[in-house]
Amino acid sequence: MQTNNSQKEAIVGGASAPILHIRKSLASGNDWATTLLEAIGLWTLPEEIIDGRKYKYLIHGEALDWLLLAERLLIEMNGYITDNEYEELIFQGIMPSYVDRDAFRRFIGPNKYRAYLNYWYGVVVEEALQLAVEEEVRKRHRALCYPDTEDLVEDAFGFLYNKNMQTLLIEFSESNGLNDSESEFVRMSLSDQKEFTYSLFKLRMHIWDPARIASDMRKGILKLEQIDKQRSALVDWEYIDSYSV
Repeated sequence: MQTNNSQKEAIVGGASAPILHIRKSLASGNDWATTLLEAIGLWTLPEEIIDGRKYKYLIHGEALDWLLLAERLLIEMNGYITDNEYEELIFQGIMPSYVDRDAFRRFIGPNKYRAYLNYWYGVVVEEALQLAVEEEVRKRHRALCYPDTEDLVEDAFGFLYNKNMQTLLIEFSESNGLNDSESEFVRMSLSDQKEFTYSLFKLRMHIWDPARIASDMRKGILKLEQIDKQRSALVDWEYIDSYSV
């Protein structure tokens, strides 16, 4: 298969340069965490396919899924990161203690950090907000002695986005060319689920006034903090995605 010039430039600038940096940095004795973040700062490809798996790092062209990119780059670090460090990073978002918020921002650079913040607020906090509102709806429902039902999810979505979840899923599927079998959230790929959530965040920013947006944002962040307290493995709010708070 022939590769055109633009594709060649994308490969050289998007993947090869960060990978070469990883190999050179690790060979020079630098630590894996700093090397990884510097490679993320050099990365330019929004998505790629490796061994049949699609990696979509940039959602809507503006939100960086940095942990997915980290997972891809760690393929190049075999032997330099322990199994425990790998699992803490990929499954819990925990970096070594010497990588604080300022170091994280400095190593990946200002543009990547802004894109990371977009992802944190638009996907991580948005998911927590959905959960918080759903729990509020269920609590009110139980207080009235009504039976629990999954239809309450639709009520939560109506409160947040002025439309029920099924309508929003259909609109998202149509605008993104998904087939009928992919129009249900549970059947979507993980990348599509994240993109759907981010599209809801953008919708919420559009339909509500600043005071309502700020209130909902605080509610989502408080829910994240509550979840964190329930995770005994995460001590002192070391979850890297809290760096934006």
